[in-house]
Amino acid sequence: MASVIKAKAECEELLNAALPFAEKMLGEHGEFFPYGGAMRPNGEIVSVAGYDGRERPPSLDIIELIKSAFVKGAHDGSYKATALVYDVRVAISDSNPSRDAVAVSLNHEDGYSVVVLFPYTLNAGNVVFGEAIAEAGDADIFPAHPIH
Repeated sequence: MASVIKAKAECEELLNAALPFAEKMLGEHGEFFPYGGAMRPNGEIVSVAGYDGRERPPSLDIIELIKSAFVKGAHDGSYKATALVYDVRVAISDSNPSRDAVAVSLNHEDGYSVVVLFPYTLNAGNVVFGEAIAEAGDADIFPAHPIH
């Protein structure tokens, strides 16, 4: 149980470090390319980006590049937690069927995996976040059995 609490706390720390860049890019440009952050075993947080040489590649291609880097880092012990940040459209309710949201997919070596959605609206360059929604993640970055 203690490892789940620690994993969640480390993922929250990573989330808090990664999310402000999305808010900044949305406020300044109204959009952002997917990007990531990772926590090294010593607790250091590093940025992770994907680039394939194209000026405006499809977001899914960038997401796959970042996820591949995360999986490699997870397998070689470089990362103990990862955060993939991307823009999505989500259905919140029947009265508001689709909204923009920042999605943050968090994964930890101890098996913790969650996607946190932050619905938002843009108002004259200001980002207004709605209530966060959390759902189970795919747990697709770290091996099924943690490497220690």
